[in-house]
Amino acid sequence: MTDLKFNKLTTPWQPAQPIPLPEYPRPQMVRLQWQNLNGWWDYSIQPQALPQPNQFDGKILVPFAPESALSGVERVLQPDEKLWYRRQFEIDHSPEEVAMLHFGAVDHSCQVWVNRKLVGNHWGGFLPFSFDITAALQLGSNELVVMVQDETEAALHQRGKQRLKPAGIWYTSVSGIWQTVWLEVLPKKHIRSLKITPSIETNLLELKVNVGEETLNSLCQLEAIASYEGVEVGRACGGLNSTLVFHLPDAKLWHPDHPHLYDLEVRLVENEKPVDEVQSYFAMREFGKTKDDKGLWRFTLNNEPIFQFGPLDQGYFPEGLYTPPSEEAMLSDIEYAKKIGCNMIRKHVKVEPLRWYHACDRLGLIVWQDMPNGGRTTKDAVVYFTFTSGIHRFDQHRFKRFGREDPQNREEFRAELQDMIETLYNSPCIGVWVPFNESWGQFHAIRIAEWVKSLDPTRLVDHASGWFDQGGGDFQSRHVYVKPLSARISDNRILAVTEFGGYTMQVPDHVYTDRERFGYGHYQDAESLTAAYLSLLEQQVKPLISQGLCAAIYTQLTDIETEINGYLTYDRRVEKMDAHTLREAHQGLIKLL
Repeated sequence: MTDLKFNKLTTPWQPAQPIPLPEYPRPQMVRLQWQNLNGWWDYSIQPQALPQPNQFDGKILVPFAPESALSGVERVLQPDEKLWYRRQFEIDHSPEEVAMLHFGAVDHSCQVWVNRKLVGNHWGGFLPFSFDITAALQLGSNELVVMVQDETEAALHQRGKQRLKPAGIWYTSVSGIWQTVWLEVLPKKHIRSLKITPSIETNLLELKVNVGEETLNSLCQLEAIASYEGVEVGRACGGLNSTLVFHLPDAKLWHPDHPHLYDLEVRLVENEKPVDEVQSYFAMREFGKTKDDKGLWRFTLNNEPIFQFGPLDQGYFPEGLYTPPSEEAMLSDIEYAKKIGCNMIRKHVKVEPLRWYHACDRLGLIVWQDMPNGGRTTKDAVVYFTFTSGIHRFDQHRFKRFGREDPQNREEFRAELQDMIETLYNSPCIGVWVPFNESWGQFHAIRIAEWVKSLDPTRLVDHASGWFDQGGGDFQSRHVYVKPLSARISDNRILAVTEFGGYTMQVPDHVYTDRERFGYGHYQDAESLTAAYLSLLEQQVKPLISQGLCAAIYTQLTDIETEINGYLTYDRRVEKMDAHTLREAHQGLIKLL
């Protein structure tokens, strides 16, 4: 086992006690009756060959990963080890009800037992999953055991920026439970999921309701009510296999400047009585693209061109890693992006809890959503050679270069990408899917982009963000550091600079380490950093907007470990530049379109 020697940076927030992150974890499908299982669990880290331990090592605070300070453990799970969790719980349910055990995310693969009965297993470290545990329950106290394995970069699974030996742009690994664990008791006939699709062109909202197996052969009907600020604006009814349709001719459209949200109530009804009911919400908005009067492609929101500016956001916290200490900590990052005048954010190689997307929906930020990378990164020497020589590297063959030589590994990527799209489909804020970043694990990017479009034709696709463009998707997507930005419009796609800047300033007593730093362009004080930043926007970004630039994504929102190129320090305690000055500069760019 490996001990972690933590720099003791902390944000201003503390986890709630006795249950951290007590908020309902699924804002677009809310039921009133549920039970949060976050809190202190037993844990043990054992060699892989050993069975479930009888004695556990100590206590871990769920949902914080064992590598984090807030977990109380501060140890890295190694590829040849298993992480075991155990806790007791009680649950009230009748024979006519179903008990569901939900996990927000567990990295990377796990098996789950209730009262020593295996109730399910799951792989993939970023997305929610659930098990029906009804048959395993007993009266009174119940035992829940979870076993986790996580090979991080020792395998080629999707892992984001995690490394067993972090340095530079690679950060401390995250293993095990890192999002909320919760219980829900449902009627046997129940609503399983919703699919919400708005269309401002037709003034319609389409709602598809997926129900549980017990419901399929019943005489149940569906009812749904849409309302805005407490006033009903539409009502729809239909059979179990029908698509419910709302006609909303005078809809208030969602936009970063006015993020209007509608409430949605969905009921399953039998013999005119409600059997199950969920609360949800939606927005009327539409993403697309069009050519302007100069023949340049523009990104559109609600059929109007919009210039997008915002930060790269990787979602790390010094004491919680992937998991914020509290809801307030999570919200602070989004609120800061709005405070400095941004209208978008790129969620970088991580999938957040659903409450994060709800906050972007509510506060008004367009999200570019990355797929967490897996496979293998391209060596720096190869990248330098390909760019300086002009040789274009294709991704249709020689998959070993990208760590994708195993067909099962490629299929795993596709399955997780589809799961991510289906999980986040209803989030109004998401405008762009990003399957690959800087060639990490890249393969068949054009084919993948077309497939993503077939899964979700309502959004745009950045098929290969930054490097090794294959000519597909909706964007010419460029990462530009050190050298000047340029347009070089050469094909039938939207121009976007999806990473740039990365200017650094080290703030004493607010850094992860004094010995290492990573970024592009180093500045000693706020005055010189601000001057260089404003010059970058004025001299390089602004002129490109009239030449077709539609989005610019600055690296990055916060410092992370050895990277010190954030607007904020890693502990969120210092703003490196004046927020009002940033807001004026950013809004000045956005208003050019």
